[in-house]
Amino acid sequence: MSERRKSTIELSEIKLQVSDDLYRAFQRCVWILVHETGRDRLDIMREVIHDFLVKHEC
Repeated sequence: MSERRKSTIELSEIKLQVSDDLYRAFQRCVWILVHETGRDRLDIMREVIHDFLVKHEC
C-alpha cells in the first residue's frame, strides 16, 4: 500500500481486554518490530489485525 493511500484511510479503534502479561508481550513485540524494521506502530497494528482476520478466514 502506498504511503499516500495509508494517510487517507480512516481508522477506527478496537478495544481488547487481555491479561497484563499479554498486554506487555504485545507492547514489547510492537516495540521490537518498530525498532527492527523502522515501520510505525499503526502499520504494525494494522498488520496484526489483518493477519488475525486472514488466519481465521474472516
